[in-house]
Amino acid sequence: MLLAAGSAFTLYRHINFDVPWVPGEKRQIWSIEAKVEFIANNQSVKLSLAIPDSQPGFQRISEHTASPGYGLAYVEADGARRAEWSIRRASGRQTLYYRVDMLVDKSANYTNSWPPALPLINPQQFGPYATSAQQMLQSAIGRSADNYTLTRELINEFNAEEESAQFLKQKQPRMEWLVELLQQARVPARGVLMLALEDGRRQQSLQAYLQVFDGLNYQIFDPATGLQLQEKDHLLWEYHSSALLDLVGGSRSSVLFSIIDQDVPVSLVLKQDIYSDKLIDFSIHSLPVAEQALFKGILLVPVGVLVVVFMRVFVGLRTSGTFMPVLIAIAFIQTNLVPGIIGFVSIVAMGLVIRSYLSHLNLLLVARISAVIISVIIIIAVFSVLTFLLGLSEGLKITFFPMIILSWTIERMSILWEEEGPQEVLVQSGGSLITATITYALMMNDVIRHLTFNFLGLQLIFMALALLLGSYTGYRLLEVRRFRFLVNNGVEK
Repeated sequence: MLLAAGSAFTLYRHINFDVPWVPGEKRQIWSIEAKVEFIANNQSVKLSLAIPDSQPGFQRISEHTASPGYGLAYVEADGARRAEWSIRRASGRQTLYYRVDMLVDKSANYTNSWPPALPLINPQQFGPYATSAQQMLQSAIGRSADNYTLTRELINEFNAEEESAQFLKQKQPRMEWLVELLQQARVPARGVLMLALEDGRRQQSLQAYLQVFDGLNYQIFDPATGLQLQEKDHLLWEYHSSALLDLVGGSRSSVLFSIIDQDVPVSLVLKQDIYSDKLIDFSIHSLPVAEQALFKGILLVPVGVLVVVFMRVFVGLRTSGTFMPVLIAIAFIQTNLVPGIIGFVSIVAMGLVIRSYLSHLNLLLVARISAVIISVIIIIAVFSVLTFLLGLSEGLKITFFPMIILSWTIERMSILWEEEGPQEVLVQSGGSLITATITYALMMNDVIRHLTFNFLGLQLIFMALALLLGSYTGYRLLEVRRFRFLVNNGVEK
C-alpha cells in the first residue's frame, strides 16, 4: 500500500504539474523572500522597502506579500521600485513578508540602472581630510587607463595606505569616499546593495558594492578587494542609492533574506503561475522560502536512513550507534568530505583519551557524560582556532558536528574498548565512516536532491523499502565468508 500510494502521488506530480524527473530540464528560478521585522509604537505605521526589478540576466516574473491588516502599494519613482505598507494603528512586534521570483534568463537585457548625475563637489569641503584623499586619488589616476581601472587602483590605494584609509574613515565610510573621489574624477559611480544567490540560505543580508559606469555600461566592484563581481551569482536589490528600509511609526527594524533555487516547468513560467493555491498540489513549494530551505535538507534524511538499514540488515556492517552515520553525513555536507573525516577522527580520538582518564575518577554517569560534552566543545573550539590561524577556512565548519551525539559516541566507544577491545572499536568506527561516506555521496547527488524535494510521495516509498528490508532474516553478506572453507573443499574435490 505504501509503495502504491507513494508511486501514485509521485506520478501525479510529474504528469499533472509537469515536475521533471531530473534537474536541469526546466527553467531556473530564484525565489527570494524578505522578512521585515520591527516594533510598532502603537500608532499609525508606514513602511517602505526597496524591491528589485528585471535586470540583466534576471527577469522578474511574480511577486507576493504576506501582510495581514496592512495596506500595500507598489510604487515606482525614477526607475526605483518600492513596496509600501501602511496601517492606521499597530503595536508590538510586527512581521511582514515580501517574496519575488526571478527567472534566470541570459538573454534578458533590461536597463534598470543608468549613470547617476555627477554633482559639483568641492574637495575643500572635507577640510584636513581633503589633502590625504586627493593624494590617493591622484596616485590612482596615474596608474589607470579608464573608469574601471581607476576604480580598481583607487581601492588598491585604500588597501595599501592603511593609515590614510583609517584617517579618512573618521570622516565617513570607505564606500562614500570611493563614490565621491570617483565623481571628482568625473567617473559616474554609486553604492548599490546586492544579494548573493546561494541555494538554501536563510537569514542572509544585503552586501554593499560599488557600481561604476563607462557610458551606459557598468561593472560592479567589491569595495574591500577591488575585484569585479560575477553578477550571475548576485542580484541587484537596491540600485539607486536610496535607503533599503524607511519606517515611520516603529523602531528596531530589520530585514533578512531567504533564498531557494528551483527548476520550474516552462509552461508554468509563461503563465506566471508557479505556485498553485490548490490543496491538491500538496508540495513543499507552498511553504515560505525559509522553511523550504530547511526541508530541502530534512527530506534527505530518509535516504541516509535507508542506507543505514541496508548496510546493517543486508550487508551486516556494524556501526557505532544506529543512525549516527546519518548525522555524520549531514555534518559532512557542511564541512566537505575530507575535512569532515579528518575532523571526526581527530575529535573522537582526543575524546577517547580524555574519557580514558575520566574512567579512573569513578564518576557517576551523568557527571562523566557532562565532562565529555564539555571536552568535545573545547576540542572543537581549539581545532577551529588552529585551522583558522593556519589559513584553513574549512576547519571552521567543524562546528556543524552534533556535539551531544559525538559525546555519547565517545562514551560508547570507551565502554566498548574496555569490554570488547580496540579491534571492535575500529570495526564499528570504520563501519560508521563507510556508511556516512556512502550516505554523503547519495545526499550530495543532484538527482536525489531534486527528487526528494519535489516529490513528497517518495517518502512513502522510502518507508515501504525500510519495512521490506526490516523483514529480511537471511544471511548477511559479510557472514557468507564463514562458508568459504566449503567452497575451497569443493574446489579441491
